[in-house]
Amino acid sequence: MTRLSPAGRKALLTLHVVTSVGWLGADLVLLTLGVAGLRGADPEVVYPAAALLVTWLFAPLSVVVWLVGLASALLTPWGLLRWRWVLVKFAVTTVVLTLVLLLLTPRVRHLGELAGAADTHLRVDLVVAPTVSSTLLLVVTVLSTYKPWGRLRPARPAARRPAAAGRRG
Repeated sequence: MTRLSPAGRKALLTLHVVTSVGWLGADLVLLTLGVAGLRGADPEVVYPAAALLVTWLFAPLSVVVWLVGLASALLTPWGLLRWRWVLVKFAVTTVVLTLVLLLLTPRVRHLGELAGAADTHLRVDLVVAPTVSSTLLLVVTVLSTYKPWGRLRPARPAARRPAAAGRRG
């Protein structure tokens, strides 16, 4: 498997951090718009803005974060199937991405089209969904920071070196 140079790993890690922080930030903006809509802000402004945000930033950024995370797992020593925390983080991110693309994005676009005519259920969705996804994104951030649990499988033994090589008597 191809591995990146130290400079390449740092560049990929930087891209991963920047896109992940951007994804969380966009999620928190969606949550803020949802709360504003429930608290009486102009629905003709709030919900179309949320639809624009989810269409042009949040959904595309979700895909980019997932792809960069996959590249990080496959091109660095962490691997995708070596450490439990990496696999759990990838699984959670995949679930969030799937929910963003299949449920959240279409619902928020629909909410943006309805604007002031949207029912309370749709308006509440714009608070609940970003609350859940922000929480899950914070969980994967904690996993990245603390790296809990152990390996999924034992490390391969180091290559044996000849016993007499390099020794002086």
